[in-house]
Amino acid sequence: LNVEEDFVKNLFTIGETQLGRVFVHEPVLSNENAVHVLDYERASEVIRSAAHMGVGTCYCRHKMMHVNRACDNPMEICMTFNTTGASLIRHGFARQVDVAEGLDLLDQAYDSGLVQFGENVRERVNFICNCCGCCCEALIAARRFANLNPVHTSNFLPEIDERSCTGCGKCVTICPVEAMTLVSANDPKHPKRKKALLNSNVCLGCGLCVRACTEKSLALESIPQRVITPLNGVHKSVVMAIERGKLQHLIFDNQVLFSHRALAAVLGVILKLPPVKQIMASRQIKSRYMETLVRHLESTQVI
Repeated sequence: LNVEEDFVKNLFTIGETQLGRVFVHEPVLSNENAVHVLDYERASEVIRSAAHMGVGTCYCRHKMMHVNRACDNPMEICMTFNTTGASLIRHGFARQVDVAEGLDLLDQAYDSGLVQFGENVRERVNFICNCCGCCCEALIAARRFANLNPVHTSNFLPEIDERSCTGCGKCVTICPVEAMTLVSANDPKHPKRKKALLNSNVCLGCGLCVRACTEKSLALESIPQRVITPLNGVHKSVVMAIERGKLQHLIFDNQVLFSHRALAAVLGVILKLPPVKQIMASRQIKSRYMETLVRHLESTQVI
């Protein structure tokens, strides 16, 4: 347990498109920020719009429990939705809950200072885990391999008001990926005074630090360029497979994709991708049919 470093590294650090993304901490959104948050970026909207919803045991904290390293955060709080939720409920691995209870669980996660880490898609999100920095595999990966961008961030970063920051350290304590630190405030009148400093290359944009700041010295600001989120599960899987050089395995080794409908969905995604990724896909499949389609699309775009 907790020794499969190669597995975690391969899962979270290869390719540009990753398995999961962080949802912003909704209680700290200002009225101005709320206007810029799209529905798929809100965990609450995922809960409200899901066809099915189940809640089950947190995989990461349960795993840590077996090596006596689990924290005191809630165990039965990780959420599954839609087809995945329906399957887990049917087989007894999750308990079915309604929208009201789902929102109550989300509020409990907010109050516990947990990060919402969910499937990296815009439509029909299949899971949202409520994660702590000490147990969660995704957040541990984000902390250890930050320069490889193992987790897609939200579209916000906290901005520090250095004039009002007292250096209390609450933001440092709550940050799950150690993106916040305390440094000297360089105040000649108070030489021991500290202030918060953000490492934006590590920050997830979750917003927990904003809620923890009692001096109101932190506020969320939109990042200049929005993070790209795949449309759905097929889009995400195809792009991840292409980036990792595994598209041929996704298609030819997966019996589920032998149906015309599934193959058509995969092909549809490929033909809508940027030219570079289309060429990568064509090379991985090594199909004259695929090459012809890609070339035809390129000539059409040129015209």
